[in-house]
Amino acid sequence: MNTEFLSVVDENDRVLTAMPRHEIHALGLPHRAVHILVFNDQNQLFLQKRSIKKDLNKGLWDSSAAGHVDAGEDYLASAVRETREELGINVEDTLKFLFKLSPTQQLGMEFIKVYLCRHNGPLVLNAEEIEMGEWCSIKDISVHVDNDNIKLTETFKAIWRQYQTNSF
Repeated sequence: MNTEFLSVVDENDRVLTAMPRHEIHALGLPHRAVHILVFNDQNQLFLQKRSIKKDLNKGLWDSSAAGHVDAGEDYLASAVRETREELGINVEDTLKFLFKLSPTQQLGMEFIKVYLCRHNGPLVLNAEEIEMGEWCSIKDISVHVDNDNIKLTETFKAIWRQYQTNSF
């Protein structure tokens, strides 16, 4: 088994140490993650349905791509890596930082930087990470989030609520 090491951070998102992912989650320690919102030219957002093989949020709908920031990695590099690994696209030059969320129990104790990019596909979904995906209208997503749809991850709902309060 390959052990994934993540940075444990303080309340100001400063790195304290590195620990295995499973220990960080078991202890509820603050750490870092990224979420990427991929929109197409029709202003639809690509949502992924997480694989049932995942340890958290199995089979729930989530951001276009997402993942932990590895120890020694910065947020932007992680966002580029996760988008490539999960969707098979290179967005290095097109990612736009939107906002950052602070850790809460609801967010899995993660500082989350959210990025946006434009891409029309094709997408090559990583079957180990994603069961399926689809392009969704902003209106439909907003209705599902406003109705607190249990098929969406809590993190995605928090991200979408913050996204709606800003004008990007």
